[in-house]
Amino acid sequence: MRESEIVKFIRQGTGEEIDFVAKKVLVVGYTGRDQAAVRTHIEELAAQGIPAPKEIPTVFRTPLDRLLVNEDLEVVGQHTSGEAEAVLLVDAREIWVAVGSDHTDRELEKVDILASKQVCPKPLSIEVWNYGDLRDHWDSLVLRSWVGEAGREQLYQEGRMSDLLPPDELLEMLDRRLGGSLEGSVIYTGTIPLRGKVFWAKPYFEAELVDQLTGRSIRCRYRVRRVDDV
Repeated sequence: MRESEIVKFIRQGTGEEIDFVAKKVLVVGYTGRDQAAVRTHIEELAAQGIPAPKEIPTVFRTPLDRLLVNEDLEVVGQHTSGEAEAVLLVDAREIWVAVGSDHTDRELEKVDILASKQVCPKPLSIEVWNYGDLRDHWDSLVLRSWVGEAGREQLYQEGRMSDLLPPDELLEMLDRRLGGSLEGSVIYTGTIPLRGKVFWAKPYFEAELVDQLTGRSIRCRYRVRRVDDV
């Protein structure tokens, strides 16, 4: 088992190369600030056969080798799909922000939620922002995703980061619950509801995090290839 992995990112705007030493991947679910909306999301999942969580927020850990930066995915089965998420990269002195996708096996999720997270790759954008530059207007950031057969064809998710727990509160929760240092953590911070309330397992997925104050955006785009296809 890998104890750490150097993952290379680029700081948007400066072109600075960042060698991030990743030590653990944490996927946090049900992080909505509006508990009524969280319950609605849980009900959406229950309608698709996915059991309700025992604890909210829910924290899953996936292997380091699931991380992919600016790459396409290989999966097994026809029922995997992505979800857009802001991702925190906790360095020794800085916190970086990427956008990624919590790609998940939806059929396996009905049986074993942790396994459904662990079997799928976890893609990330190659471009990142410094969280310190965003802290004062974090809630205004917009998170979106699209799906399609050949490219960006249908808006799949759209919402503001004000819908989810703020990073500082999320990090405090993880520190209390997990203990120990979070340095080296890659933290998927939770997603927003699906516009159509149904998972779409399309070959193309794109996630975008938009800073409307500056007009900047970072994106995670990938195609899914099923390795069980001959």
